Amino acid sequence: MPVTAKLSKRFYDVLGEDVANELVDWFNAVDLTYRADLRELNELNFARFDAKLEQRLAELRGELRQEIVQLRSEVQQVRSDLLRWMFGFWATTLLTLAGLMIALRGP
Repeated sequence: MPVTAKLSKRFYDVLGEDVANELVDWFNAVDLTYRADLRELNELNFARFDAKLEQRLAELRGELRQEIVQLRSEVQQVRSDLLRWMFGFWATTLLTLAGLMIALRGP
């Protein structure tokens, strides 16, 4: 919304009605031009910012996907290690129990 420039009565008296109105119109035209230029510059800067933001988000998504794949691989490795340890524990326990049962049964 443009702001209309107004000049004092003395200014109108010194320059005359026509010249003062012409000057006011010129100021308003300059203001309108600067506003349009500023709006265009803001839109260009926002478009540039938006493009850069989209690019960085895409890069971040790629990095996150890569790390998720790596974590899944590590989780599978931990699972297989855990299964090995569990098997070793239970096998050792069963062998010990079997040995104790044989020892307690006697000759």
